[in-house]
Amino acid sequence: MSEKVVTKFHAMQLFTDTFIAETVHLTNEEVGIYTRLLNFHWTKNAKPFTAHQAHRICQCKSAECEFTVDSILREFFIKSGKSEDGNQLWSNKRVVEEHQYLTEKYAKRSRAGKLGAIAKHSASGKTMAPIPNPNPKPNKNIYDEHFEELWKKLSIKRGSKFEAYKIWCKLDNIISLSIKEIATIYNAQMKDIEAKFVPHFSTWLHQRRWEIDEKDERKSDSATIIDKMTRLGFDFTHSEDNFNYFKKDNKQYKIDRYDKEHMILDA
Repeated sequence: MSEKVVTKFHAMQLFTDTFIAETVHLTNEEVGIYTRLLNFHWTKNAKPFTAHQAHRICQCKSAECEFTVDSILREFFIKSGKSEDGNQLWSNKRVVEEHQYLTEKYAKRSRAGKLGAIAKHSASGKTMAPIPNPNPKPNKNIYDEHFEELWKKLSIKRGSKFEAYKIWCKLDNIISLSIKEIATIYNAQMKDIEAKFVPHFSTWLHQRRWEIDEKDERKSDSATIIDKMTRLGFDFTHSEDNFNYFKKDNKQYKIDRYDKEHMILDA
């Protein structure tokens, strides 16, 4: 029987003195947002989350609210990889460490209990039957021939092949283009993009970017983002690759035009 690991804890250690010291400069609204994000993070077993999830859990209904949430994320949370659709994930270091500490604590307690049971069982003169290990299964190719053909034609293979294949399986009957046409569109869109800004192929598929008219799409997205940032008091400076650049209070910021959440990043 496999060991049951306890990962759900109802109470979270807030470390009150530290919390008060690090939030003394925040407004009441910002403290409320920070507290709500910490509680949300804890109830999700300290798993990282996206800015979109943060906006939703904080019930943001305006660009100003979203900007405040983004500021709290940048100040008190750390970047923790990307989601399946390519969005930035965030986590709080203290919450993760506290959750890991409690998980390991209860795991040790569980193992100690099992060892005590085994010792008691052995003392009675009985032996416990070993648990057989299953034979390893052969590693079979899980990708169909159409996806393999598409993957080979990509000029840049960025991100997980497996994640891209999962999205492909959902879209295979929807896409009317041929394998060659899809690869041609992808390669053309990636041609002038710096390697570090190339999206994961799974993200490209998920966002149906083969339907994008590059010229019109970039123009429309840029206008929307610039208008939104101007209302928030940011000054647009220039565009470069996927990004629009802004300035506010002598600090530089940027937004990826392909990011559906329009997350504001430090430049």
